Amino acid sequence: MDRGNHYETAFEAYLRDRRLGYVAVDESRRSSLDDEPVKSIDFIVYGLGGARLLVDIKGRKFPGGKEGKRRYVWQNWVEREDVEGLARWESSFGPEYRGILVFAYHILPDVELRPGTADVWVWKGRRYLMRAVSVADYRRHMRRRSPRWDTVHLPTAAFREVVRPLRELTHPHELTAG
Repeated sequence: MDRGNHYETAFEAYLRDRRLGYVAVDESRRSSLDDEPVKSIDFIVYGLGGARLLVDIKGRKFPGGKEGKRRYVWQNWVEREDVEGLARWESSFGPEYRGILVFAYHILPDVELRPGTADVWVWKGRRYLMRAVSVADYRRHMRRRSPRWDTVHLPTAAFREVVRPLRELTHPHELTAG
């Protein structure tokens, strides 16, 4: 976890507010699995109902772009290394753990969200929308975005199909109650 990254610190505050157990991973040193370097995860989260999540946070602004040229697109690009590393961690931890990419969208003040939108989190005067995609779903649908930067993304239709409010993974019993 990078404490200088407002997306990651907002996510940690979100976890504390929801009384979820977690381990923030120290990213200051490169991790390794089987003597091979691997990109670190950001958090290990213990959700209600036994959920065990390996989390890589991806901070994005919504809408993106510069003032006057805003792009109202839910950006979901990541580095290929993020996906491959998260999948390796998932395999190493075992089948009871699930690797997820959490897109923490910083929602700009001029954007109105529908009332009742799940997982809107206000922290230090900023609004964030927490959305999650399993690494398995991401890998299945990902497409190359930039060969130069080795980035990948999900096409809009695929992203809409697999993205979920984070709460669905951390608090699954609340969805079936009542």
